[in-house]
Amino acid sequence: MAPVISAEEAAKLQTFLSRKLNPELTVQRRQRPDECADIYVGTECLGVVAKNFDDGETSYSFELVVLDIDLEDL
Repeated sequence: MAPVISAEEAAKLQTFLSRKLNPELTVQRRQRPDECADIYVGTECLGVVAKNFDDGETSYSFELVVLDIDLEDL
């Protein structure tokens, strides 16, 4: 079972990521508590954030998803 991202952690991640990346960014926890949280700007899902434990430390990994069709008109 994957580590759970609590509501408090999601709020802190949203504050951090919105300050660093985009003020309109939101972090939304998924229905199942054993999953990662989704990262949105407006209604567009940009990727996911997952909680990790390694050597007694907690970290969060943010995976930004870029589809090939998103790059077609650039």
